[in-house]
Amino acid sequence: GRRKRLSTSVMYDSDESEGSDILVRKVSAKRRCIMDDDESSEEKQPDKTCPAENVSTSRKQKVLAKLKELVRQSTARRSCSSANCEDSNSEAAIEEEPFCQLPLTPSEGSESDDDSMKDFIIEEEENDDGDDIGKTEHVKNENQPHQKQPNPSNSELLAHYIPQLSRCDHYAHIKRIVKAFLINAIDGTFLSSLYDGTRQKKYAQDMLLSLHYLDNRFIQPRLENLICRSRWKDRYKERVDCYPDVRISLQSAKNMSCQACELKRWCKFNVLLSGRLYNSKTLEVDDFMSDDKQVLKVGVVCANRTRVYHNLKHFKYKLYMNCSSVVELDGVEDEPVKDTVERLFSHLEETGWIQKRYNDLEDYLEDADNFQEEK
Repeated sequence: GRRKRLSTSVMYDSDESEGSDILVRKVSAKRRCIMDDDESSEEKQPDKTCPAENVSTSRKQKVLAKLKELVRQSTARRSCSSANCEDSNSEAAIEEEPFCQLPLTPSEGSESDDDSMKDFIIEEEENDDGDDIGKTEHVKNENQPHQKQPNPSNSELLAHYIPQLSRCDHYAHIKRIVKAFLINAIDGTFLSSLYDGTRQKKYAQDMLLSLHYLDNRFIQPRLENLICRSRWKDRYKERVDCYPDVRISLQSAKNMSCQACELKRWCKFNVLLSGRLYNSKTLEVDDFMSDDKQVLKVGVVCANRTRVYHNLKHFKYKLYMNCSSVVELDGVEDEPVKDTVERLFSHLEETGWIQKRYNDLEDYLEDADNFQEEK
């Protein structure tokens, strides 16, 4: 009943009695200490009643001020970066139009897209006037041919590091060989001095290079191909290698074992091998058993293979023998070797004699390449 009366008096006195002002102020002060902490008119009373809350409020205000400052700076930075992005995107679109048709405009309202595009554009737009994109493309275009140029062919590398193996036309090799054979026909020690390394002048080294080229690049690979695809016996191959002259004639067919491959065949060709043995490099002739001959009966496939193989195997020796015949028919004496060789070589080249021998070699090479494998 007292509590009710007190409350009624307070409410009554707050309207009519002057003495109730103090009570009302106390009640209101306590109420505002709990309810209102931010009103400026009641700052002193909360300081006396709740100091811990005052300290925490001041800290919160400082933190809030710092947060507002950071928000303001980030907002200003975003606005600046978005403006740079719009300018750079417009310039990039103009510069990149010939090279790329894809748009680079970032999506609006996306902070992650703005930041990623900002980082990408800044790397390209560090210099003024927005020319870095064009410069980058120009540098790439300039670097592309430089990357392709340092890839020379094998012949260029050989010519650079080994000048003796410089690229030469096949016909030029044949001309060098003809000139070497003409010299050796006059001076019989010229080829042997080439192979043993006595002659070191450039013209001699070029001739030696052409001789190696003829043996190792023209003839020998095709001979090996013809042998590995055949069923020839080693004895028959050795006979074809040793005799420089061959004559293949058609005879009456006979069912027998082929003397080249030793397989049962209808053999109707006779292979007559003759001539003197010679050195494959120096072409020096061995007179031992100079009149020896071999007659072998073979089948049609082995006969054709023998013809192709023999033409390539003894082409160099036949060419040398033809050059020796030219020197013997010349009959000019008391002339320097160099002058004689130059005169004979010019005559052979002008009359087409060298070209004809080169055409024969090409025919032999083509026959070897096109020879069908034995069935």
